[in-house]
Amino acid sequence: MLRITDARTGEPTDATPARRGLTRVEAHVPRPDTTGLRVLLVADVLVRALEISGTPVWTVLTGTEGRTELRARAAALGIRPFEDERDSGSGLGEAQVLHVCAPEAGSAGGAGDDSETANGLRVEVAPADAESGVADDVERASALRLALLACPRHEPLRLDEAALTGAEDTLRRWRGAVATWATRPSGPIPDPVRQQLRAAWEDDLDVPAVLAVLRKVETSGTVPDGARFETYAYADRLLGLELTRDIGRGTPS
Repeated sequence: MLRITDARTGEPTDATPARRGLTRVEAHVPRPDTTGLRVLLVADVLVRALEISGTPVWTVLTGTEGRTELRARAAALGIRPFEDERDSGSGLGEAQVLHVCAPEAGSAGGAGDDSETANGLRVEVAPADAESGVADDVERASALRLALLACPRHEPLRLDEAALTGAEDTLRRWRGAVATWATRPSGPIPDPVRQQLRAAWEDDLDVPAVLAVLRKVETSGTVPDGARFETYAYADRLLGLELTRDIGRGTPS
């Protein structure tokens, strides 16, 4: 079961309600900057984790200036659309509410605005910024997604060209490998690997630990290629990195 640290108490708490029901994930994004994009990305991955566990989810975006710009940048990163707060009404009788926000005291929609996050759990995301132009290239959006996910969400992040280039190299290598593994006889995900993946993302949504499992599988001498493919495809349901994109292409990219 997914457990998330509630920023109010510092204690891990079940992200899903004791009684099965709708969970609302509300992303509080004051501005369409790199921090705002990181908040929305964490919310997107949180939704994916809940859906993998079979939890019905309702997503809401609130507190945003420049929504059009934010939505365009989010779409490029593969972040699925969130409803606008003004369109969401007063609620659908959800059993749990998860507020994803940056710890910006006094900012509308930020963690300092207790009236916005009074009910439910608060999932804080540390600030992020980027060197000029690094976060703006649509052609490198997948690499930006990976670079943002590779850093623990509670640690401040400074993106530079080296980080983005490293993420591009990793994505190119993984997509090429997945395309090759897809041509091999299929095999199930080894139980220990599946357990490691689930343990990672169910422990406070530890995405860097998920990526670490994939790196181990990539170089493992005991996991067959067909099982590697299934492992990466399964993990990508959470990561949203389009790791299977190059299957069937003549030249993996």
